[in-house]
Amino acid sequence: MFHASMYTGNLQEDYQLLGRQLQALLEDEPDRIANLSNTAALLNQFLDRINWVGFYLYEESTEQLVLGPFQGLPACVRIPINKGVCGTSAAKRETIRVANVHDFPGHIACDAASLSEIVIPLISNGKLIGVLDIDSPEENRFSSEEQVELERLVDKLMPYIA
Repeated sequence: MFHASMYTGNLQEDYQLLGRQLQALLEDEPDRIANLSNTAALLNQFLDRINWVGFYLYEESTEQLVLGPFQGLPACVRIPINKGVCGTSAAKRETIRVANVHDFPGHIACDAASLSEIVIPLISNGKLIGVLDIDSPEENRFSSEEQVELERLVDKLMPYIA
């Protein structure tokens, strides 16, 4: 059974605890959707000042990202590769951190309240699996330090969803 923990406010310590919580949720569970669902719920519980967190999964036959497990308001269901922040991150296979989504050419607005966003690609053995997308109603919400920690968290997740 999962119990919410009190976080310290120290970014590195809190992400270490989050990593341990994630590992405990993923251990011994082979189902990709269950693991993505619990990861989205855990991140939603952990992260402050966000309004959406979830996954888009790559559908090779249509070359689109398709909505996967998430927490937040209903979202765009399909995103073409190279479109919006998610599609661009998937195409480039690199994390994209956007301080103000209104400044990102071709931004796809699923939630009008979103002002900043971070998208981290999910890649296994060179193959695109999808992306982790996190939105915030606050400009410049995601720091470079938090990006590094979120990328480490994605690395912990990958063996359980690939």
